[in-house]
Amino acid sequence: MLAPLVTDETNMPEGFEVAVCGLGCFWGAEETFWRIPGVWSTSAGYAGGSTEHPSYEEVCSGRTGHLEAVRVVYDPSKVAYGTLVKAFFETHDPTQGMRQGNDVGTQYRSAIYSLSPEQELVARDLTKDYEPELARRGYGPITTEIKAAPPYYYAEDHHQQYLAKNPDGYRCHGATGVPFPA
Repeated sequence: MLAPLVTDETNMPEGFEVAVCGLGCFWGAEETFWRIPGVWSTSAGYAGGSTEHPSYEEVCSGRTGHLEAVRVVYDPSKVAYGTLVKAFFETHDPTQGMRQGNDVGTQYRSAIYSLSPEQELVARDLTKDYEPELARRGYGPITTEIKAAPPYYYAEDHHQQYLAKNPDGYRCHGATGVPFPA
């Protein structure tokens, strides 16, 4: 298991970029991204809802509209945003709507929150590339929400790099097993 990455993003190196997404439980999602070369930091948080600074319990209630999100800081000279989006799609089932595997609720929906028009274009293009491959293998349409990034709120400290602290911890991602087409 790789060690977690730096989480103090206040000193983010110049030229680095940020990606924000939701793909089910943020513990396993965060681990997926910290393993990718060129990723500088990851964090678990909440995004896409109406409540400012929600707690985990509030998000799990389904009343805030937030999902469990991951914020990824990466060096675009070492890893392309498209590579992150492909990992996003391959790590979970983007056709399940408000769930991932046994995890059910709005907090587990699939989302890509773009921080630039370029990120949104890449996410939409890669969605169009992946959806026919999923359909060919018997999956329904992709339900991933793609829109401009809403505010991101850091999750409580015990959620940060959870799987580095608890290597045998829960990793619910109902991945399809369908690789991204070449």
